[in-house]
Amino acid sequence: MRRNDRDAFPSSPLPSLTGSSSADGRGGRPASLRRRLSLSVAFVALLVGALSAMSPARAQNQAQDLTNEPLVFDVVQISGFVDRIVADFIETSIDNAEASGSGGLILQVNSTRAVISDERVVELAEKISEAEVPIYAWVGPSGADARGTVAQLIAATDEIGVAVGAEFGDTGELVIPESLLMPAFVEVAESLRENTVDEETVITFGLADRDSPTLAFFALDLPGFASEIDTSGDEAVRVPVSPVRFSKLSLFDGWMHTFASPAMTYLLFLIGAALLIFEFYTAGVGIAGVLGAGCFVIGCYGLDVLPTRPWALALLIIAMLGYAVDVQTGVAQLWSVIATAFLVVGSLFLFDGFAISWITLLTGIIGISVSMISGMPAMIRTRFGTPTIGREWMIGTMGEAAEDIKREGVVTIDGAPWKARVNRTTPIAKGDPVRVVAIEGLYLEIEPEEGGARDYREMRGNRDDDTDAD
Repeated sequence: MRRNDRDAFPSSPLPSLTGSSSADGRGGRPASLRRRLSLSVAFVALLVGALSAMSPARAQNQAQDLTNEPLVFDVVQISGFVDRIVADFIETSIDNAEASGSGGLILQVNSTRAVISDERVVELAEKISEAEVPIYAWVGPSGADARGTVAQLIAATDEIGVAVGAEFGDTGELVIPESLLMPAFVEVAESLRENTVDEETVITFGLADRDSPTLAFFALDLPGFASEIDTSGDEAVRVPVSPVRFSKLSLFDGWMHTFASPAMTYLLFLIGAALLIFEFYTAGVGIAGVLGAGCFVIGCYGLDVLPTRPWALALLIIAMLGYAVDVQTGVAQLWSVIATAFLVVGSLFLFDGFAISWITLLTGIIGISVSMISGMPAMIRTRFGTPTIGREWMIGTMGEAAEDIKREGVVTIDGAPWKARVNRTTPIAKGDPVRVVAIEGLYLEIEPEEGGARDYREMRGNRDDDTDAD
């Protein structure tokens, strides 16, 4: 009967797959496999759905963790004149802030002048205006100033803060295009051209919207700066959470920036020139010469960085040469008077646009004039003389040439070096014996042991005969 049924549907395989039972038990195996397959598919679908539901939640939690992490803010301290070193440092700090994903860069400013070209100022303003991170400026601490083109640079930032007791303004003629400046600053630029304002007037002019007595107060209200309320004390206070990263010039750049200040440049230039003159009139090369060369080079670097008047610098050079003339004679004469007058005038008008402080001026003028008129000749006489008696005793003394001498050179007498000038320009080779025949100022007049002037030997012979006769 089941055979006839199977023969009735020979072409369809479905009955064998869908039949419920068979006498030998083989008919239930396909149904069991189907149930297992269905359960497996359902389990996999459930697992995939669970993982899919968990992944967005996990990604959301990770995004929340990244969002909740406070941003880091950078602070760059600017003091003294804005020179080439400081301008490059500001640009480098902006690049570093952009690369690190900083929440903002704060310029802490205490500068009254920029000693870079107007074109360089505009380039720096464009760098600030086009930065990918917010750039802020805080004039502080108390007593700080932001004047001239430095104040214009500050107006190119996103927000300004001024500490209590600090001043902002005296901008002069605008060198930065108005498109790079704050609209509020452009509106009051005429009022700030020759005047400075305090922290309250800055708010009144619309350049700032809040008091910023300290850097911390200024940073707390910046966009993205995280803070929290601390209730551990008697009163609840708002404390910063965002880390603040301070940046400063490297050691070498910091030194060069300091040396390029007006006071250091002026004093180093004069001290270096004086030490070189002293070394010129002494035997050999010593510490004074090396130190003087270093001071002179650094002073010249500062003169190159700062705006100077060429004619005033020429007066200082002539003054040092005038002092050198009288140092050679050992007596202050007309050249010392001329040199002192040139030193005073050149010092007063050396820098263009600003003056040196009176303390620095008095230190330079009095120190150089006194040392060159009285101190240096005395030191040279001490170095080339004896501390107890004069040098007349050296006449007739034998010595040795320390170097080849054609006109002037150095000789050694009793192991001590002396500046000497050859009598009658007779060449003397190194190591040849010499005789002192006269004293002329700071120089010993010498002659070779053989072939010298007969008048001296005859004079000495007559003096010996008179002594024997007595």
